[in-house]
Amino acid sequence: MIDFSRNHFELFGLPARYRIDAGALERAYRDLQGAVHPDRFAGAGDTEKRLALQASARVNEAYRALRDPVSRAEYLLSLRGVDATSETDTRLPVAFLARQLERREAAEEARGERDARALAKLIDEIRGDAADLAVEVERALDGDDAEAARMRVRELRFLAKVADDLEALAAAEVDE
Repeated sequence: MIDFSRNHFELFGLPARYRIDAGALERAYRDLQGAVHPDRFAGAGDTEKRLALQASARVNEAYRALRDPVSRAEYLLSLRGVDATSETDTRLPVAFLARQLERREAAEEARGERDARALAKLIDEIRGDAADLAVEVERALDGDDAEAARMRVRELRFLAKVADDLEALAAAEVDE
């Protein structure tokens, strides 16, 4: 069984840093999941079955957190005692928010004109900005600048949400 006191990185045998080896994460996940999957304990006692179920859930939770760049950054900050998603502090730079509002308006315009190409270009632009921001997040986390990392992670989460929303909008256009 697994040691439930280990953090996500320790669980998978990975260094606790923003940039991870995705292949190593996948391999460690498959290995761990193979070892703790509840099906392996079908003939075991109730306690062992319950532990296997808990271990499997813990492995899945850790995997989801580390696989997603935004969640991984938030988790790294949480290991440092910083809550990047605090609902009591929702501040983001005004210029950043204004840019995202412009993008949403451009997306609505593209949708109204049924311009799938313009919408796809906008999504690509946002994903590109998110990739650039991820580099800043990595630098801030590696530089142990938790406050800068916290703000960049919040922006990154916001960009990911905007991109996801626009992708859903584009998919809805295709379905119509």
